[in-house]
Amino acid sequence: MQDRKIPYKIYLEENEMPKQWYNVRADMKNKPAPLLNPGTLKPMTAQELGHVFCDELVKQELDDTTAFIDIPEEILDFYKMYRPSPLIRAYYLEKKLDTPAKIYYKFEGNNTSGSHKLNSAIAQAYYAKKQGLKGVTTETGAGQWGTALSMACSYFDLDCKVYMVKVSYEQKPFRREVMRTYGASVTPSPSETTQVGRKILAEHPGTTGSLGCAISEAVEAATTAEGYRYVLGSVLNQVLLHQSVIGLETKAALDKYGVKADIIIGCAGGGSNLGGLIAPFMGQKLRGEADYRIIAVEPASCPSLTRGKFAYDFCDTGKVCPLAKMYTLGSGFIPSPNHAGGLRYHGMSAILSQLYDDGLIEARSVEQTSVFEAAEQFARVEGILPAPESSHAIKAAIDEALKCKETGEEKTIVFGLTGTGYFDMVAYERYHNGEMTDYIPTDEDLKPSFDALPKL
Repeated sequence: MQDRKIPYKIYLEENEMPKQWYNVRADMKNKPAPLLNPGTLKPMTAQELGHVFCDELVKQELDDTTAFIDIPEEILDFYKMYRPSPLIRAYYLEKKLDTPAKIYYKFEGNNTSGSHKLNSAIAQAYYAKKQGLKGVTTETGAGQWGTALSMACSYFDLDCKVYMVKVSYEQKPFRREVMRTYGASVTPSPSETTQVGRKILAEHPGTTGSLGCAISEAVEAATTAEGYRYVLGSVLNQVLLHQSVIGLETKAALDKYGVKADIIIGCAGGGSNLGGLIAPFMGQKLRGEADYRIIAVEPASCPSLTRGKFAYDFCDTGKVCPLAKMYTLGSGFIPSPNHAGGLRYHGMSAILSQLYDDGLIEARSVEQTSVFEAAEQFARVEGILPAPESSHAIKAAIDEALKCKETGEEKTIVFGLTGTGYFDMVAYERYHNGEMTDYIPTDEDLKPSFDALPKL
C-alpha cells in the first residue's frame, strides 16, 4: 500500500523552518481594497489604526509591497516548541476510499491550543509586549483562537480578555477552562459588560451571538482601557501573513520529496488557515510559475463566499470597526448555532475575497451532517479526531478523491487539518444521536442584512 519513497509523516528539520513570513499581497496584481474609517469613509491611516492595534501590526496590515518579512528571533524560538508541524500522507484514507489520488494533510493540532491559531497569537502577543502594553482583548468563536492567545499572553506575561461567542461558551466549557488556566478572563458574548453588548442584546433578545458581536465588544474593551490593544485571530492581512508559515512549511516538505500538488483545500471562515496554507502556492500562481486548483470550503449555514456580496461592510455587528471590502452576508447576519464555531463569521478576508473575485480560487459550501460524516470516516482510519472546522476541508478532500476514483486520475490533494476536535464532543454526540440539523438560510433570511449593507 505505502509508497516507501514518501514517509507517512514528513517532518522538516529545525534548520529548514521558514525564517520569514510571506506576504502574498506583494504578488497580487489587484491588491485588497483598503480599510475605511467608519466615520469618514476614507482609507484608515496608520495613526487611526494605532488606536486599536499594536504599532508593528499596523505596519504589517498596511504593507502591500514587501514580499518577505523577517520573523523575530523570540517568535522563532517559541515556534520551535511545536514547529515544524508534520505533513502527513493519508495512506489509510486513500486505501479506504480505494482512490488513485494521493492525499496529504498539514496537521496544525500538535500544540496545547489544538490549532493553527498559535502561529499568529504568539506574534501578536510579542508585538504587544514589545510596545509595553498591559494586555490585549479579543473575540473567539470555537475557542481555538482564545486558547492560543491566552497561551501566548501567559508566555509574555500580558493580561488577556476574551469575549467568547455565547453559543460556543455554552457548548464548550472545557475550552473556556483552558483559557482560564492560562490566566485569561472569558466573557460570553454578547454581554452586559459593554455598551455595544447591551445594545445588541436589546435588539436581539436571547441571541446566541456571533463573531461579529464578540469583535464589537472586544474592540470597545480595548479602546476604553489604558494600555490595551485589540488583536484578531483571522480576517486581517497581518494574520494571514503570520499564518503563511503553514504554507511555507507545506511547500518545503513537498519539494523535499519532489511532490507537486494539484488541488489545495482549506476550510474558510475568516480566512486565516486557508490564506496561510495557500500563500506560497498562490504566489507561484500569481507569478505564472505554477498552477493549482485552490478550494475554499465553508458551512452552508454561513456561506459568505458562495452566497455573499463583494462589498464594503463593517467587520463587526456593532459597527465600531473599520469597513472592509470583502465577501459578506452583512454585519447584521447572525448565523445559526452550528458546531463549527470558528466558521461562523459574516465576512471573509479581504485578501481571499479579492483572489476569489479574480477567479483564482474556488469556493463551495457543505452541510453540517455531511461534514461530521467525513470527520468520523477520517478519524476511524487516520487516528486523529478532527475539529469541526477542519472537517469541512476533509469533506471536500474526500469528494475530490472519489472523483479521481471515477475518472482514474492520479491527482495529488493537499488539505489543511487546522486542529483537533477533543473539545467538540457535544457536537459529535449530537451527530451520533441523530440530533444534528442542516439549517441553510433562505434568500429571505439573508435579505435584511444585505439591505443594511453600507451605501457607499
